[in-house]
Amino acid sequence: MTRGQVKISATAEAQYLADVALAARLPDLLGRAQVAEQEFRHAQATGDPATVQYPLAHALDTALTAATRAAYASQRAEIGPRGYEDRIYRRKAMATSPVHAWTREAERLLTLRETHRLTGFPARPETTALGIEIARLPTAEHG
Repeated sequence: MTRGQVKISATAEAQYLADVALAARLPDLLGRAQVAEQEFRHAQATGDPATVQYPLAHALDTALTAATRAAYASQRAEIGPRGYEDRIYRRKAMATSPVHAWTREAERLLTLRETHRLTGFPARPETTALGIEIARLPTAEHG
């Protein structure tokens, strides 16, 4: 048995190159998320109706999702193509400072997205158009 460089499969190489390409788009995706957040916050501050706020909230969610995916792709790209197939190599690489930085960034974006999903969405415009009140649910006494 000879020692040498570990062969990387074509699948792992393709996944790595896809992650590198997505990671390269991270600054643009973060910029889009920032613009989407500014537009949504402006609509909230000016008291725009739900028909305006809801699509902006959805655009912010989409932008945060894309940025989160790109940050996780950056993490995988930092690990390298060998990390797709060799779990021990991946675990060791996860302990390095650059990978820690990407992990923190990805988790920060994920937390922003989840917080937005839990607290940031206004009522759907369809429910207000139908006259449905979401806050009032039937109880055993009334319903």
